[in-house]
Amino acid sequence: MKLDVIKLDGGKAGSVDLPSEIFELEPRADILHRVVRWQRAKAQQGTHKVKGRSETSYSTKKIYRQKGTGGARHGDRNAPIFRHGGVYKGPTPRSHAHDLPKKVRKLGLKHALSAKAAEGKLVVLEAAELAEPKTATLAKAVRNLGWKKALVIDGPAVDQNFARAARNIEGLDVLPSMGANVYDILRRDTLVLTKAAVEALEARLK
Repeated sequence: MKLDVIKLDGGKAGSVDLPSEIFELEPRADILHRVVRWQRAKAQQGTHKVKGRSETSYSTKKIYRQKGTGGARHGDRNAPIFRHGGVYKGPTPRSHAHDLPKKVRKLGLKHALSAKAAEGKLVVLEAAELAEPKTATLAKAVRNLGWKKALVIDGPAVDQNFARAARNIEGLDVLPSMGANVYDILRRDTLVLTKAAVEALEARLK
């Protein structure tokens, strides 16, 4: 697959050949769904907590005698049936993460890249570099290129001037090649890969 390479000012900078085994697969929604679920489950904090019956602040004494009151039988006030009583089988701190085979994770990233390429929303940039960390300069370039919600993936290291300039631009994310993931790729409209990112992803996914 051949794609034009552009500069940050919109000018042409030649073309690049993208490997078909990474960028020309038929995207499968089930694989993308599995990988996104795995990512979001790993990111979930799992710090939710409620008090159980043994943790509520009430006496453990039986509230009234068993028989003769005309009311239902009860023990202490900590029972879940009462207001402010302990919660039965409520949430406790835990990890929501689950396992997913490495092959599926790798395939998911290939399918996400292929999906963007198939939609025509994949852009190859010569280099994501700025002489100065000026947000206004980068914002103007992004506006001229028509990127509203874009993810820029650079090579092994991100240019610090570019990263600092992008910090205050809404809808623009910047990641190194090792940070490329299915969730971030799918949630942005435009995927921008630098030439260094293409080489790094090719080495990572082949």
